Order: sequence, then C-alpha cells, then structure tokens
Amino acid sequence: MDVRNFGKVAVLFGGRSAEREVSLNSGSRVLAAMQRQGVDAHAFDPASRRLDELALFDRAFIALHGRHGEDGTIQGVLEMMGIPYTGSGVMASALGMDKWRSKLLWRAAGLPVPEYVLLDGSSDLAQVEAELGLPLFVKPACEGSSIGITKVLRPGELGAAYAAAAKHDSLVIAERAILGGEYTVAILGDQALPIIKIEPSGEFYDYEAKYLRDDTAYLCPCGLPEGREKQLRAQALEAFRIIGGRGWGRVDFLMDPVSAASGGQAYFLEVNTSPGMTDHSLVPMAARAAGIEYEELVVRVLALATLG
Repeated sequence: MDVRNFGKVAVLFGGRSAEREVSLNSGSRVLAAMQRQGVDAHAFDPASRRLDELALFDRAFIALHGRHGEDGTIQGVLEMMGIPYTGSGVMASALGMDKWRSKLLWRAAGLPVPEYVLLDGSSDLAQVEAELGLPLFVKPACEGSSIGITKVLRPGELGAAYAAAAKHDSLVIAERAILGGEYTVAILGDQALPIIKIEPSGEFYDYEAKYLRDDTAYLCPCGLPEGREKQLRAQALEAFRIIGGRGWGRVDFLMDPVSAASGGQAYFLEVNTSPGMTDHSLVPMAARAAGIEYEELVVRVLALATLG
C-alpha cells in the first residue's frame, strides 16, 4: 500500500468531551504510527483550531472520543466538507453513542440486551430496584469510558447513582447486572476479530480499570467454546451493521453467569464507533491476536476512510 495516496491526513484528537485525556493518548499514538510509516499526517485538535482549517486536508483519522467526536457531529462537518474520514457515518455514530436507542434497535432486530429502565427525577427508585434486582448498573446514556457509571449493590443506593449519572446526561439508564463476564469484539472492515474477555480486579470495568490500572486481565483466547465464539463474532458484526456501522468499531457484550462456561446466553451492551488506540485499548489487542500489529492496523483503518 502506497501511503502517499492518502494525501495530507488530519488526525483528530483531543476535543472538549469528558474523554479528552483518553483521546489525546489515542491520537498521539496514532499520529506517531502514521508518521513512522511515511504518512503525511498532522495533529488536529478541534478544541484549539477552527474547523474550516480541515479544508487543508485530504483525509481524516478520527481519534476523538465522546461528545462531538463520536456522536455524529464531527462526522457531519467532514461530510459537508467532502473529506473522507475513518469510522462510521453520521447516523451510526449518533446511534452508537446513544446506549438507549442502540438497545431499541437491537431488541427490535431480535438481539438480546440486558433488561433496563430509563430514569428521571420522578422515577420510583425503590420500584426500579425491585424490578431489576440488585446489583444493577446506572449510567448516562450518551457517555463513554465508563464515565458516570455506578454499580448499585445495596437497597437505597440508586438515588445517589442516578444523581451521579445525571451530571453527565439528562438521559439515564438503570440496567440489570449480568455477571457472567464482560467480552468485546473488535470490528475491522467486514471482519470480526478474536473476542477478548475482560477481567477487572475491582467491582467492574470502570475508567480506572480501563486506563490507569495494570491489573486488569485481558484474555484472548477468551475461553468460550470455539463454535460459540464464532457465533458471537458473527452476531457482533450483525449488531454493528444494524446501527449502520462501517470501517471499524467495537461491540461489547455480557454473558449470563449460569451459562458463561458453556458459551450460553449473551447480552449485547453497547457499540463503540471510535475505539481507543491507547496502550490499554482493546482493538489493538484483538488485532494483534489476529496477526495485525499496531502500525498496520492504523493504516488499514485509514484506508477504510470514506464519505456517505
């Protein structure tokens, strides 16, 4: 692949979201990997540069996370300017960022999702606890990196959890805890990469476990039976396509504890249309398990940049 064909590439990272620090980490690594391979790549932080300056570039690699980066907004700007970009389009990016609406689509398509309730200031929290059971998770619908998520363990804790999530989003989800293990499937083009099982040392896979701790275990092979893993990889690719995903991404799912060992019931959790590319990130791990090293992964993602 002749990297000169990419032209002048903007690596978008930083931004103004709550995930800015993670994005800075991802983008700086992506930028360095491109430059080592001779790509004419340049840093572009939308928090400090005018968006009309993107007209100077031929292609964009989106390494932004969270609001204004993976929710369809920057994708819309690039569409209007006619600049091919990595990852999903406007609609899929917006749906992927919205955990509630992506669940609605998946459920309508027959994919299993954890039972959940939408919360607001008038919700009967005791009834929600009784309906979903404990433990349960409370999360903002439109944040990533586990920001604003609380695991509710005891009766009466739901109110504080709701308040913590509502600081980040007016739309808050309470979700039944599925405790048979958390797994993720990286998507690259039309290929679902090997599944990774995530084993945090704390209560759940929170921000600290994702980015700051070195004792989170990532298992690949994931331990599921070979035939079941093949099925789940296909289902994850279907889940990605249902929201309109393209290029690359990641689909997370949970296993029922009763059937996890036999590769039984899985529940689809969320999709990430602008995955992390840090040294703790899951897509590079899955790619490496498939024989794709970091620098090759970056170029392959860039080659998938498109419009429409």
